[in-house]
Amino acid sequence: MASRRTDGLCVGAVVARTGRSARPGEPLDYVLDRLAPHLARGTDGTGLRPVRLARRDSRCEADGARRAVAELVRDEGASVVVAMGGGAVLPAVAEACEVLGIPCVSTVFPWHAYVYGGGAEPPVRPRRWTYHFAWGLDDIATVFAEMWERVGSGRTVGALWNDGLQGRLLRHPRHGFPPVAAARGHTLVDPGGYREPAACFASHIRRFQETGVEIVTSAATVEDLALFHRQAGEAGLRPRLITCSRRLTCPRANAATDGLRGTRVATLVYWTPRHPFRSSLDGTTAQQLARDYRRATGRLWLQPLGPAHALLEVAAHALATAPDPTDRYAVAAAVARMRLDTIAGPLDFTAGPTPNVALLPLVGGQWRRRHDRAPELALVTTTRLPGLAPDADLTVGL
Repeated sequence: MASRRTDGLCVGAVVARTGRSARPGEPLDYVLDRLAPHLARGTDGTGLRPVRLARRDSRCEADGARRAVAELVRDEGASVVVAMGGGAVLPAVAEACEVLGIPCVSTVFPWHAYVYGGGAEPPVRPRRWTYHFAWGLDDIATVFAEMWERVGSGRTVGALWNDGLQGRLLRHPRHGFPPVAAARGHTLVDPGGYREPAACFASHIRRFQETGVEIVTSAATVEDLALFHRQAGEAGLRPRLITCSRRLTCPRANAATDGLRGTRVATLVYWTPRHPFRSSLDGTTAQQLARDYRRATGRLWLQPLGPAHALLEVAAHALATAPDPTDRYAVAAAVARMRLDTIAGPLDFTAGPTPNVALLPLVGGQWRRRHDRAPELALVTTTRLPGLAPDADLTVGL
């Protein structure tokens, strides 16, 4: 067994380096490399002592995530753990940190799914060590409803949701889409969940046709959404608009799927180079971060880049403001009372909407392809972030 390192403060990162979510996990790897020299020097005037960064691969699996946390604590002596990613990884990271009693900060996962897990109510035992910043399912529903209303008021919207945790939460009568849709005068048509990966959407398509659905909302994988679009077209169903979250927020996933070319697809947007925010560590702007990422990697920016950077800002601020950064209780308390302006936006862990959670604002976007160029994410509704102006009108079918 490896011995525990004791050479100063350490932030441990659980990174999806291999597996199905490795592409969206790349920004965290980049941010760790970018900020390692800065944090290793400490920061005069802020109280931040030199901090070492360590990382372990989650392999995009729950067991891999638990093992990564254990190694970061046992072998690296991590004072705080950071993580980002999907439904299999983040709950496992949080569970492992709660068991081990290590402060943890995570992001890029709707807070309802993070808090409620597999059930409809919060865990019996409140979270003591784990903190999260993101958006809620109700925030996604509100942004999507704003885009539905570009088609017209009181729309009939088909729900293409899976039969897993994600689908159950999206259709939940309190936490999900139904209360938001009803309050704004829309009717949801939900034929029931489908199993991923999907093979056939015939029953969903029939129900949508019978009820006059013009808009479809989903959180499907890009592959499943492309399959639905193809089968719907073959059956004569041509939605005027599709709103979809999940992996559709990533440019490469959208570009790689020929089956969605020409589709009127809109999605949620939580970070772009145009966001009017700066790093609390070094003043880097969102535009500069995206530019530097492309120069260093040769790849276009991804939405997780901003929240990934903010993860390290939160961890560093907690270590700098805790009375004793070697005391895990003090570090957790520093996160709990934190109000911090980050490159992803202002974070306030004291304001809720539920304990240990801070909100990030959402806006709406739509993918546009210009000839042979890579797809571009145009901002089409920004009412929930007044400092950011739209740069295009939402395009819908006739």
